Amino acid sequence: MDTLISNVTAVTMNPRMEVIFGAYIGIDGGKIVSISKTPPKETPKTILEGTGMVAIPGLINCHTHLATSVLRCFTDDLSNTEALQALLQKEAKMDSRTAKAAALLSIAECLRFGVTSVSDLYYYPNATAEAVAQSGIKANLALSSYRFIDQNEDFDFETDEQCRELVTVTDRWHGFDNGRIRIDAGIYAEYTSNYRLWEGLAGYASEKGIGMQLHLAETQREVDSCQERTGMGPGELLNCHNLFAVPAVAAGCTYLEPHERKLLGKRHVSAVATPLTAYKNGQRSTPILESVQAGMNVALGTGGAIECGNLDMFEVMRFAAMSAREESGDPAALPSSAALMMATVTGAQAQGRSKECGMLQVGMDADLALLDFSAPHLMPCHNVLNALVWSAKGGDVALTMVRGKILYQNGRFPTIDLKEVVEELTNYAIPKLFDDQK
Repeated sequence: MDTLISNVTAVTMNPRMEVIFGAYIGIDGGKIVSISKTPPKETPKTILEGTGMVAIPGLINCHTHLATSVLRCFTDDLSNTEALQALLQKEAKMDSRTAKAAALLSIAECLRFGVTSVSDLYYYPNATAEAVAQSGIKANLALSSYRFIDQNEDFDFETDEQCRELVTVTDRWHGFDNGRIRIDAGIYAEYTSNYRLWEGLAGYASEKGIGMQLHLAETQREVDSCQERTGMGPGELLNCHNLFAVPAVAAGCTYLEPHERKLLGKRHVSAVATPLTAYKNGQRSTPILESVQAGMNVALGTGGAIECGNLDMFEVMRFAAMSAREESGDPAALPSSAALMMATVTGAQAQGRSKECGMLQVGMDADLALLDFSAPHLMPCHNVLNALVWSAKGGDVALTMVRGKILYQNGRFPTIDLKEVVEELTNYAIPKLFDDQK
């Protein structure tokens, strides 16, 4: 046995929602091989003392833009239009080197906060994949394709620049390290593209057996515009063009019509609620209860650091629960167990990883986080699940591991030279994007 976590409180998130006090978690070959209240007879190579700690499945951030950490806090307090203009100006100056450094910074932040897998929808997927490969985190990476193509203009998937980039990245990275990296197709949104691109991407995704990522119905303006142009909402329109014929993960889904929500539920589309980003932008968040009742799988995400300030999934869980309670007027709506499930179990389902992670269970990858529950704000602990959602913070994470490998422990990142990353951002990336403001 490689590693034994001893005398820990294990929040398994298994189908019985077991919480095992004084548990011993055995790890070998990157897998969980035992969870018991008694220590194994086999002597492990390494023992991690879990007294005072809570072990949880690694959190899964199902919607983010890793490379935007270089722009953190740059557009705060601006209107949505002003923020978008400022963002586009800086993105025009970005390059692969900048994206990789910023992605590494975001990955370090994710690991610091107990996140073991991310879904990224952005540009520079090759650079982001290099950062993911180096760090050891899991990721589903999608190129945020956009094409303002005239409806009568010819479109050729084989020669389109972004489609060719998707093919190259898929050939190189999909399935890397026994599936630690997965590549998805992606569009930014309905309103930045048209049916020729949708159908081309859907056909390619179906052929390759990959998924789809997108933003969907995040604002009322987006929905109204689509209805005026096409007579349909964006969910119904994209469905007509087969975008949901492959497993799809849609951030937002806030302003879908009831019939669209049910349609997407039948299509097994995963809705990703990003309440921090939504509220920071003065918008509604995903109606979680409505989406679940319509048959949709609902997961959680942060959005990019530029949008929400940080990538702390504990804050996201808390705000998701609050949004459901505010919308329903029911203080018992969305209990802690459900918020935790969206950050683990259904997140794994959205990524197509439900057989490998999302629970602490024998046979699954050892993707987990240990939280130090000795902090004043976590004592006394009358209910572990409630404490994780309503009291814990990302900073309480003491250790994060993926496939049994420690990627963060007590301020150290064994796979990421954080000093080097900061130097790269300070000496290259930030001047490249911001020198004109001096």
